[in-house]
Amino acid sequence: MKLSADRIKMLMLSVLAFVIVFGAHICRYVLPYNPFKTSMTEASLPPSAAHWFGTDNLGRDVFSRVLQGSQTSLYAALCVVAVVFVIGTLLGVVAGYMGGTVDAVIMKIVVIFQAFPSFILAVAVSGMLGAGMVNGMLSLCAVYWTTYAKLSRSLVLQMKDADYIRAAKLCGAKNRHIIFRYVLPNVVSPLVVTAALDVGSVILSMAGLSFLGLGAQRPTAEWGVMMSEARNYMQTAPWIIIFPGLALFLPVIVFNRLGDSVRDVLNKRSLQGKRS
Repeated sequence: MKLSADRIKMLMLSVLAFVIVFGAHICRYVLPYNPFKTSMTEASLPPSAAHWFGTDNLGRDVFSRVLQGSQTSLYAALCVVAVVFVIGTLLGVVAGYMGGTVDAVIMKIVVIFQAFPSFILAVAVSGMLGAGMVNGMLSLCAVYWTTYAKLSRSLVLQMKDADYIRAAKLCGAKNRHIIFRYVLPNVVSPLVVTAALDVGSVILSMAGLSFLGLGAQRPTAEWGVMMSEARNYMQTAPWIIIFPGLALFLPVIVFNRLGDSVRDVLNKRSLQGKRS
């Protein structure tokens, strides 16, 4: 079977995304230095053979902290995306399928949450909950679930009157069975594209909250925290902020490109299905 260029690109990006996530998991076993050990005699050393990314203002190895931070940042982003994917999709499917008051209530809540700029809302929620990694993740969950709710609801509205749904109702199938057996499998594909795109956005948002002091806290090895600590040393020791920034840049680009590739493949498949 010959693979198209889009499929090959999607496969390569999927492998690269897996390598990034898997690498973040095993990095803690191969760290060259303790990412939390300070040594003022080695503070602000430039990149060298001993310290590939140099050391920060407290003498901690930047390379080890970047690797440790990949686990913190990626795991947090994946957890947030998984939670909002499940919650938002279920609420949107229920709203679209049930209609009436249930639909009106859920959509009013969605409108309220979307009335504010997403990052500003995340900052506000995180500020009310208090600084911390878990609270930062909860604040991002409060922001991102609405996208999945609206998208899944719109997809359900397009298919709720389909022949196979009517046939299932005539056969006496319960609403719960119809939702999980017929509706959800048909709305998952577009939502997967959104999830792949959101991983990069959530990584950036989590780093932004940590940079502002509302997410992960010192001395946690997290990219946003590292950049926040390094902002006072940009002129004297720029490597302290450059390497966490590059580490933040790579997964964001990979997951955004992966989402675009998945969307292109699904769009072509949909067009081929309509033509046939």
